Order: sequence, then structure tokens, then C-alpha cells
Amino acid sequence: MKDKLKKAAQFLLNPHLVICLAIAWMITNGWSYVLFALGTLFEINWMTVVAGAYLAFLWIPFTPEKLITFTIAIALLRWLFPNDQKTLAVLRRWYDKAKNAVRRKCAEHQEKKKEKENHLD
Repeated sequence: MKDKLKKAAQFLLNPHLVICLAIAWMITNGWSYVLFALGTLFEINWMTVVAGAYLAFLWIPFTPEKLITFTIAIALLRWLFPNDQKTLAVLRRWYDKAKNAVRRKCAEHQEKKKEKENHLD
């Protein structure tokens, strides 16, 4: 368990990934915090309202913003640092594991469905 946590920390604290996550966060969230601060500071109502509405949306549970941010970060990583094969290999392994898990669950579901149909006959 300790080894897995260490590997996860090394992956998440990779400077290339941190840079890409920061840029992606600014694209998806950061602008609204900046706009809200500037709107409040200079008393520009439309800025405060637009940023506040978006921030309210971000704080609603189950918003897809985190998935979008991470997707943008991965795209930026592939575009800005194409030679960072170590990080990209970890992402490919995680993707393959997730894809195989989904396929396995689908196959299990289909098998249970067939068993249920056979049992009803």
C-alpha cells in the first residue's frame, strides 16, 4: 500500500503534470476567481455576477468540471511535453486497466443476463 501511495504521489507531483493541471485549472476555474476578485475590487457588477454564477455552478456536487480539467491537462501534457513518456505510460496503463475493468463488468453483466433468461425458460 505504501509503495502505491508513493508511486501515486510521484505521478501527481510530476512537474510537467503540475504545470498542465495549473493551466487546465485556469482555463476551467481560475478565470472565474480572478474575474470575481477584480469585479469585487473595482465594483464592476457584471463581472461579479458572471463569475459568481459560474463559481456557484462549480460548487454544486457532481459537476463534470474536474473530469474536464483533468482531460484538458492530459491533452496539454501530450501537446506540451510529448517526450514525457514516463507520465504518459502511467496514464496509458491506468486507461487500459479502466477499459479492461469496464469490459469485464459488461461481460459479467451479459453472462448474468443470459443465465437469467435461461433460468426463466
